[in-house]
Amino acid sequence: MFQQLKNIDTAFKYIRIFSFMSIGAFAVVTMYAIYKSHEHVLDIQRKIYVLANGKAIEAFQAEREDNIEVEARDHVKMFHHYFFTLVPDEKAIQASITKALYLADESAKKQYENLRENRYYSNIVSGNISQDIEMDSIEVNVLIEPHTFRYYGKQRIIRSTSTVTRSLITEGYLRTLHNRSDNNNHALLIERWRTLENKNIKIENR
Repeated sequence: MFQQLKNIDTAFKYIRIFSFMSIGAFAVVTMYAIYKSHEHVLDIQRKIYVLANGKAIEAFQAEREDNIEVEARDHVKMFHHYFFTLVPDEKAIQASITKALYLADESAKKQYENLRENRYYSNIVSGNISQDIEMDSIEVNVLIEPHTFRYYGKQRIIRSTSTVTRSLITEGYLRTLHNRSDNNNHALLIERWRTLENKNIKIENR
């Protein structure tokens, strides 16, 4: 009889151990399933579909910190493109400069006003001169805020008789804004912008 009770007690112990192991395994599986479901939901939320030319293109959401250097370089590049790409048309010049001034503070506006007072833009229109710029490189330090940058490029001034190529080096700071806008897609603002070098490196007769 005692042996039978002992066997029953042993059986209960095995059943209890098995039950705890089953509950533990079930809890692990449940937690893993919840974790994977949450991860899957986050992956779906990161997916963005952009409609371009009638086609849905999949894009992915990312933290701003992951792309800040790329955005900073593009912001600096586009500012210089708008500020220095000019054609002999008053409305086109004004439109291009307006786009540039949305991307910078009063330091850029002061440079624009100085050029305007010196009749730089009037001379472009009256002389049928066009001007463009080619970027060589952009250095950006994203480890500090505001970010420092230095732009290296070549400016071409095309006249009816010659083409002048000038080196252009500028520098400044990039301050992060809270919100993006149609006129400032990167939510960055160029501050304390100044020109370090702008000199002739080549003159070609046409």
